[in-house]
Amino acid sequence: MFHPGQQLDYFWAVCSFFSMFSRAGCLPRVAWTGCRRMGNFTSSTAGGLSSTACAQYVQEVVSQNCVVIFSKTTCPYCKMAKNVFNEIGATYKVIELDEHNDGRRLQEALAQMTGARTVPRVFINGNCIGGGSDTKQLHQQGKLVPLIEQCAPCCAATGTEGSGSGQFESAK
Repeated sequence: MFHPGQQLDYFWAVCSFFSMFSRAGCLPRVAWTGCRRMGNFTSSTAGGLSSTACAQYVQEVVSQNCVVIFSKTTCPYCKMAKNVFNEIGATYKVIELDEHNDGRRLQEALAQMTGARTVPRVFINGNCIGGGSDTKQLHQQGKLVPLIEQCAPCCAATGTEGSGSGQFESAK
């Protein structure tokens, strides 16, 4: 059938073909299960979390953490938001959507909940304050620290998974 060198060439040709059509949205997502596609991992199961389950997950994470950043690892605005919280020493929970099995569905749930699909989506004390530029602007206006100081006791607990630089301590 094929010589050993031809098999590899054929393999790469097939991969390129599927990749081209996948980026154009012409192939079903199931064909790429378990592979990296456009910055998100697809779910290892055909179904993944439902949109309701994604919304519940977002609500749960946001209600249990004072500061939550829904982010993507390569996004400069996400890095901007994280840097602001690192500068003030605030602890934050990060959900990297491009590394999450249901990242695409979570981003859609965030769009439904906040009215914006872009990342980052930053939550403080259960409320979405916007994105990276909004976070930086609130900090420059001196309004960010007071928002963090208002965190409910349930949200002020320190967690290590996905945390920022350390526990925020107000200068009261």
